Amino acid sequence: MKRIVEIVPARPGWYARWRLSPEGTRCYPVSLWALLEEADGTGREVIGVDCIGQWPGADDNEASGEFVRYLYQTPDSGPPEDAEPPPALRERSTGPRLLQPVTVP
Repeated sequence: MKRIVEIVPARPGWYARWRLSPEGTRCYPVSLWALLEEADGTGREVIGVDCIGQWPGADDNEASGEFVRYLYQTPDSGPPEDAEPPPALRERSTGPRLLQPVTVP
């Protein structure tokens, strides 16, 4: 079991790329970075949580989506070609989605 040690907001320009089919990928902006630590304090890793609440290893990621990598593009160069506003953001205009506390296995 891992625990969250620290959370910091992601700077604009960071994206998480997910493979949705053999020939198709989609990028979502990274909202925050989380530093995870093993329960015994040994191993640490940093994961990015994208704007729809997905992160590598999460049980409730988009069906059939496989994490590929994080990428950075300067904000003035625009989003990646496969970036798409997530459906939740296109359909909702009531404000940000609140994330519930989670335990990372």
